[in-house]
Amino acid sequence: MTEKRRPTNRLDKRFDKLRDREVYGYNPNQSANRALKKLQSNRLAVIGLSFVVLMISAAIFAPFITKYDPQKVNLRSMLQPPSTEHILGTDKIGRDVFSRIIYGSRISIFVGLGSALGAALIGVSIGAYTGYRGGWWDSIFLRLSEIVMSFPQIVLVLLLVSILGQSLMNLIIIFTLTGWGGLYRMTRAQMLSLREEEYVQALRAFGLSRTLICYKHILPNALGPIMVNITLSTAMFILQEAGLSFLGLGVPQNIPTWGNILNVAQDLRVLENFWWIWLPAAITISLFVLAINFVGDGLRDSTDPTLQG
Repeated sequence: MTEKRRPTNRLDKRFDKLRDREVYGYNPNQSANRALKKLQSNRLAVIGLSFVVLMISAAIFAPFITKYDPQKVNLRSMLQPPSTEHILGTDKIGRDVFSRIIYGSRISIFVGLGSALGAALIGVSIGAYTGYRGGWWDSIFLRLSEIVMSFPQIVLVLLLVSILGQSLMNLIIIFTLTGWGGLYRMTRAQMLSLREEEYVQALRAFGLSRTLICYKHILPNALGPIMVNITLSTAMFILQEAGLSFLGLGVPQNIPTWGNILNVAQDLRVLENFWWIWLPAAITISLFVLAINFVGDGLRDSTDPTLQG
């Protein structure tokens, strides 16, 4: 009789634990501290996060870092190489390259991060609920995401840019509308695999609402892959903005961005003879995107419950 009761007793304890956490709440500090320690132990993630914080801080405090106006034209200082007066030299119309990179990071990072968060807000919120609930809503959004993702994203972006026109907010809206499908499908797949777990069945037995189970109890267990996808989307949108601006189809040319700085490299003479105009911006983009990827990998490892000790 004692051996037969053991599974029941363990199940009762599991139910009691879940009920106590729901009724009285639980202390998230232990889980957060464990995730933070896991993140700190990842050297590449720490290096990447440090570089990202450094660039964001430089963007915020740009007026205190450089004295030059990124838009000020000085024809007397055209095409000057790096010097003590101009750390990274000047461009074809005498604008300080270092100043343009620092101020340009404001727009490039804002476009990348804003677009990724917008796509995540749409994709994750819809994917979580439809993936857990299923039904005809799930079928509708699944077909819609398939339609969006059946076209190359750059083709859709170029099409929407030609329709909506070039502006900063239009570019963020376009990236959001073309980028939510991947996050939706990833979140949906995570919810489909997690909704049959034992703890979800127990929560249903307690009579909790679908919304509470979905967003409070299941979604946090899927944050690892989602966070990685958001960081990768941020990097992807920064690269897309740079590519579009290089072609003259992204952010308007009068706004300093990393892509607009690279735009001058279309001139073969500049590309071959005046490396300081475009190479620092290209290196900055590469390092920032690499740093974001390192941060994404670190977040994945630190938030995945199966990887936490």
